[in-house]
Amino acid sequence: MLGLEHPNTMSSFNNLGFFYKRQGNYREAEPLLRRALEIRERVLGPEHPDTATSLNNLAGFYQEQGKHQEAEPLYQPALKIRQCVLGPEHPDTQVTQASYTALLLQYMKPDDQCVEGP
Repeated sequence: MLGLEHPNTMSSFNNLGFFYKRQGNYREAEPLLRRALEIRERVLGPEHPDTATSLNNLAGFYQEQGKHQEAEPLYQPALKIRQCVLGPEHPDTQVTQASYTALLLQYMKPDDQCVEGP
């Protein structure tokens, strides 16, 4: 029997949460995604690539529901971890960068946009 802190258990929480999210079953997804993140941060550390995956997945979960305030602070460390550990050209880093950029553009207020001069 695998324990709660076994890597396969962590992946199972994350994958099942992601599966529920894809089905639109947010009520079931959120606690699993949060649990995966909590365990990975504690066991693997805050800068491990798998921790970045959990951060990214939870951010995407919130973004999909229009919860910008919850998504942005999760994308930031996910992107930083992936840039530092995997490098800027790694596909996982690029996915997080694209998702984070899309979030920022989606919620940019008209007042925040650059205005061209006369």
